Amino acid sequence: MKDLEPDIDPVESQEWQDAIEDVIERDGANRAHFLLDKAVQKARAAGATLPFSATTPYQNTIPVDDQYAFPGDPEMEWRIRTINRWNAMATVVRRNKVSSEYGGHIASFASSAVMYDVGLNHFWRSKSAIHGGDLVFFQGHVIPGIYARSFMEGRITEEQLENFRSEVDGGGLSSYPHPWLMPDYWQFPTVSMGLGPLMAIYQARFMKYMHNRGHIDMADRKVWCFLGDGEMDEPESRGAIDLAVREGLDNLIFVINCNLQRLDGPVRGNGKIVQELEGDFRGAGWNVIKLLWGKGWDQLLEKDTSGRLRQLMDETVDGDYQTFKSKDGAYIREHFFGKYPETAALVEDWTDDQIWALRRGGHDPEKVYTAFKRATENEGTPTCLLVKTVKGYGMGSAGEGQNTTHQQKKLAEDQLRAFRDRFQIPVSDEDLPNAPFVSLNNAQKAYLADRRKALGGEFPKRDSSAPALEIPELSKFEAQLKGTGDREISTTMAFVRILTTLLRDKGMGKNVVPIVPDESRTFGMEGLFRSVGIYNPSGQNYTPEDADQMMFYKETTNGQVLQEGINEAGAMADWIAAATAYSNHGVPMIPFFIYYSMFGFQRIGDLAWAAGDSRARGFMLGGTAGRTTLNGEGLQHEDGHSHILAGTIPNCITYDPTFSYEVAVIIQNGLQRMYGDQEDIYFYLTLMNENYTHPDMPMGAEEGIIKGLYRFQETKKPGKKHVNLMGSGTILVQAMKAAELLKKDFGVTSDIWSATSFNELARDGQDAARTNRLDPLAEERVPYVTAQLSKAKGPIIAATDYMKNYAEQIRALVPGRYTVLGTDGYGRSDSRVNLRRFFEVDANHIAAAAMVDLYREGAVTKAELEKALKTYEIDGDKPNPRLV
Repeated sequence: MKDLEPDIDPVESQEWQDAIEDVIERDGANRAHFLLDKAVQKARAAGATLPFSATTPYQNTIPVDDQYAFPGDPEMEWRIRTINRWNAMATVVRRNKVSSEYGGHIASFASSAVMYDVGLNHFWRSKSAIHGGDLVFFQGHVIPGIYARSFMEGRITEEQLENFRSEVDGGGLSSYPHPWLMPDYWQFPTVSMGLGPLMAIYQARFMKYMHNRGHIDMADRKVWCFLGDGEMDEPESRGAIDLAVREGLDNLIFVINCNLQRLDGPVRGNGKIVQELEGDFRGAGWNVIKLLWGKGWDQLLEKDTSGRLRQLMDETVDGDYQTFKSKDGAYIREHFFGKYPETAALVEDWTDDQIWALRRGGHDPEKVYTAFKRATENEGTPTCLLVKTVKGYGMGSAGEGQNTTHQQKKLAEDQLRAFRDRFQIPVSDEDLPNAPFVSLNNAQKAYLADRRKALGGEFPKRDSSAPALEIPELSKFEAQLKGTGDREISTTMAFVRILTTLLRDKGMGKNVVPIVPDESRTFGMEGLFRSVGIYNPSGQNYTPEDADQMMFYKETTNGQVLQEGINEAGAMADWIAAATAYSNHGVPMIPFFIYYSMFGFQRIGDLAWAAGDSRARGFMLGGTAGRTTLNGEGLQHEDGHSHILAGTIPNCITYDPTFSYEVAVIIQNGLQRMYGDQEDIYFYLTLMNENYTHPDMPMGAEEGIIKGLYRFQETKKPGKKHVNLMGSGTILVQAMKAAELLKKDFGVTSDIWSATSFNELARDGQDAARTNRLDPLAEERVPYVTAQLSKAKGPIIAATDYMKNYAEQIRALVPGRYTVLGTDGYGRSDSRVNLRRFFEVDANHIAAAAMVDLYREGAVTKAELEKALKTYEIDGDKPNPRLV
C-alpha cells in the first residue's frame, strides 16, 4: 500500500482530532468509535482504499474509569492467594525431593494465580439444584495450584499433595486434568496442547445445541478455556475460532495467559504475541479484551502528555519485555524508560524498587475482576481475554522471567527464603528447607467457604449422576435381524436404518445426535435432512436449490443433525461434547459420528485418546472402511489399519461387522452398556459401502457377535479335507466364496467363522493370561476364542481387509494351524476385484491358502495342491504388496 499523502491542511487535521476528543469527553469512547466507523464506511463506499488494522494500541482495553469495584476483601484474598502460591510450589518441590522423576511445573501457575483465584472466588459456579454450572478448561501446567487451592478448602488432603504424580498405589493426584484418573474432580483433559481450545469451542456450541433443542436451559452458563500464549501456535488452537463467531457463542470465554514465554524461550521474541492474537481474534469477529498493565501504570499513563510512553509500549518487542522482568528496577529504568527523555522523566523521582514493583495486568486482582466481568456480560460474540503476566512470577532468581523457568522443579533454601519473604508466608527458618504445606486459619477458611457457597459449592467437580436411559430390546431392530433375500445392501445402509429407528423411538429418539463431516449423501443419510433437520442456530435464511425435492437441504434452529463441513477434528470435538453431556449437563446424549474411516483415528487420534480420558460414551462409525472396499479412491482414502489404532485406546470397543444383524446386535449392546449400565466406554464400528445379500441372524449368535467370534456356517460331518475360514467385514463374503470354490474344485468342506472383533478377542485372551499368571492355583481361565476354536477341525485361515497385525493378535490363542491374510501396504485406485487380488485377500487367495495348509497337514496331495495353485492363479513370484 502506498504511503499516505502529506498533510496539506494541518489546521483542518487538528480540528478533526479536537472534534473526536470532544465527542469522547461528552459521550464516551463508544460514540467516537461509532462516528469514526461511519466515516470509514462512507470513505470506502466512495472508493477510498483505507488501511485495515485488526489491532489496537498496546494498552488495556478497559479504561480506568470503567473499572468495576472489587466485590471481595482484597487483603484477605491476597493473603489466601499467597499461601496458595506457596503450597503450589511446595507440591512440586517436595515431590522432587523424593525423586526428580516426578517432575511438575511451578512457573505457569505462578504467572496465573490471580486469574484462577478471581475465577474461583467470584465467577465459576458449580452445578446445583438451581444452576447448571460453568465449564472450565484448566491449563494443564497450572494444576499444582488448583490442587493447592482444594487443599486449603479441605477437599484434598496433605497426604494427597505429598503423593502428587504418584497414582499407582492410590491416593495420589494426577499430573494434569484427567477425568479418567480423577472422575469426581476433573471435567476435561487439556494438557495435549491445542485440544483444549478446540474442545471448548464445541462444548460451548453443543451447550447451545442442547438449549435450542429443549434438553437444558443454559441460562447464563459459560465455558471458560484457559490457554498459554505459546499453546496458541498449535493449529487446533485457532482452527475453529470462526465457528465460535458464526454461531454466536457468547457463552464462550478464552483466557490466554500471555506471559510471553513458551517452554524454551520467548513466544515472539522479535514481535508481540498479544498483538498477533488480537489481530486473529478481532479479525475473526471475537470480542477481544486486553489486560496488559496493572494499576501502577495508570499514574504514568496519565502523566504521559507527550505520548512517548504509549509509543514505547507499542514498539518494545516481547523479547525485551521478558528480559526486563528477569532483571531489576535499575535495568528497566535504563533500558526501557531511558530510551526517550520524556519517558525517563516520568520515573525520575521513582526509586528502582518502585519501578520494579510495576505489575503486569494479570497480577492485578481488581483489573482481572473487571476483565472477567466484562467478558461475562458480552452478548452476541465469544470473548478472548489477552492477559499479560510474568512467567514464574514470584520465583525470583529461581526462574522469574527466565528461559529456564518452565523446567524449574526445585528451589534451593535461599530461593525458598526469598519466596517466603516476598509473600510473607508463615514458615519458620527451621522448617523452611522442608517447604512445608501451610494451612489457612479459621477466618481464611470461612472466607473461602463463603465464596464457594455463593457460587454453588466445590469447584472443579465432575458430576456423572445422569439418569440411565431405557434401552430398546433387540427385537426393536427386527427388520435388520432378518435377511434381505435377493436384495443387496451395504452395512452402511443397515446402520442408517437402525439410526432411523432410534431417531423415531419415543423414549430416546430426542437424545440421538447424528454427526457427519459433509458426507451425508456418501453414507445415504440425506433422508435425515428432511426428517430431523440440520442444526443451525440462525435457521435457514435462504431457499435451498433442492427445495422442491423430497430430501432437500433443511437447516433449522432445533435441527438434530450436526453437519460439520469438511472438518473431522471439529466433528470429533462435537462428538466429545455430546458424548460427555451426561456429566456436563446431566442429560445423556447418544452421538453417532460417521466419517471416512481413513480420516478417523489416523487423523484425529489425539482427540480419540482425549475422548477415552473424558469417559466419553457414544458411537464412532468408520464408513467406507477397509483397504479394498472403497475402490477407486486410492492411497489417501483406503483404510487398512483403523482397528489397530482404535485398539490402542483402552476403553474403545471396536467391531468390524459383515451383516446387518451384526450391526444391530452391536449397537443395541453398546446402548445397553453405555446408557443402561452406564459404562464409561465408547464404540467404534467399521461400515462398508459394498452391497451384498444379508442372511437371517443364526440362532444364538448374539453372544459370539459381542465377544468377537461365532461360527456362522458349520459342516455337519466334516471329512479329512476340512478347513475353517474366518473373516470380518466384506472379506468374510470372500471367505464364503472361497468355501464354494473349495467344495466345487476339490471336495473340501469348510466351516465359516465371523470374527466381528479381533481386538475384543485379543483383549479377552490377554485378560485370561493375566488372571492365570496372577492366580496360578485357581482353575485356569480359558480365553473365549480358544474355547470356540477348540471345536474346529482342520486348519484355520483368517482374512480381513486390514493389516495382518489385526488378526495376528490372537495367534497364540488359536489351537492348531493358523494362517492370516491381510492388506499390508498402501492403498491404490482400482476395482475391488483387482485390489483384493493385489492384496491377496480375494476368494482365490483364501482358497489357495486353505489348500496349502491342508497339504502341510497331509490332507491333500502334492498334485492337488499344484492344481489348486494353477486353478486359483497363484503367482509365487508376485511382488509383496507391502513393498510396492
